[in-house]
Amino acid sequence: MKSCLPVLVLAALLVGVTPAQAQRTTVRTLDGRTLAPAAIDAEVQRLMQANKVHGLGVALIRKGRIVFVGSYGQRNAAGAPLTPDTVMYGASLTKATFAYLVMQLVDEGKLDLDKSIADYLPKPLPDYPRYADLKDDPRWRKLTLRILLNHSTGFANFRWLDPDEKLRFHRDPGARYGYSGEGINLAQLVIEQGLGLDLKAEMQRRIFDRFAMTRTSMQWREDFAANLADGFTEDGKAIAHDQRENVRAAGSMDTTLSDWSRYLAAAVRGEGLSKAARAEMVRRSIHIDSPVQFPTLLEAKTDRWKAIRLGYAVGWGTFESRYGHAFFKEGHDDGTSNYALCIDARQDCILLLSNDNRVQGIFVALVDRLLGPVNLPWEWESYRPYDLKP
Repeated sequence: MKSCLPVLVLAALLVGVTPAQAQRTTVRTLDGRTLAPAAIDAEVQRLMQANKVHGLGVALIRKGRIVFVGSYGQRNAAGAPLTPDTVMYGASLTKATFAYLVMQLVDEGKLDLDKSIADYLPKPLPDYPRYADLKDDPRWRKLTLRILLNHSTGFANFRWLDPDEKLRFHRDPGARYGYSGEGINLAQLVIEQGLGLDLKAEMQRRIFDRFAMTRTSMQWREDFAANLADGFTEDGKAIAHDQRENVRAAGSMDTTLSDWSRYLAAAVRGEGLSKAARAEMVRRSIHIDSPVQFPTLLEAKTDRWKAIRLGYAVGWGTFESRYGHAFFKEGHDDGTSNYALCIDARQDCILLLSNDNRVQGIFVALVDRLLGPVNLPWEWESYRPYDLKP
């Protein structure tokens, strides 16, 4: 037995994990295939090489439990290995984590998803300097937490994307889906100003501490620097990890593969929420009729997604897969591309965290081969497969 240990250690290090860290069991896919850990390693590494992806973390969840965790490739241009405990930028996975906090507050009777935000704020929204642009538009009173979290505010993704960098309603609130980080950050204002809660402290207490997410924070921590992922853009350019000081519900979270896989497993199980709140979090409340997710305010409409009932719930996208109701969340920035997808009834999930934007070209293959063929709406998400011919 002793003679096998160095081989096991070497094999684990090649994929960025040690035996003590590794959760690496044989996995069964939705379509009935059986994948041994070595087969998963080989497939992931093959796809990464095919599209020149620097670093990728993969976690697989079955029946609400983590069954496989593996990190592959490099965390920076110096070639340091990516590991499950490497701090990576969560980007918009922050929104799906924030949604859990919102639903806990709903459970406690402190928030109602369908009440006007005017019922919570101690003064009119335009009286806050950051929202003074809305002073002549009473439609802000139509905003609810549900509208903020299902991305139907009518705002641009961020105000600085408009030529004059002013916040405005491009559509009536609740009328149509259009992804907006502005809406999520406004939900943060409602919680902080309306309920008197500090978002960083509440996320730490209610989520990060509860699920042992010891290397996750809404704000940069100096202890992250020792094992930190830098990013790589579509053209392979290396960019430094941004040390975010401002707490933002729309996307300031740093996390690790180990940490966020624990959160995702808890979310699919519904741990910490009532059954009603957990169901509401992933219940579609607005349908999606845009051809693509970005740009966010296209006037063009399509019926293409009706068959899979593509839509948005509370902080999560939803669709009907061939294996039942699915919920998902992406997280993207320059040098960051993340993806999480769960099949609700089966409590089966896949989590992909990468420090390389080129990973988006292999997302479809990774989902199909490691979770199962779920009719992913990849065209809407702009996840064109790397090997798809024009």
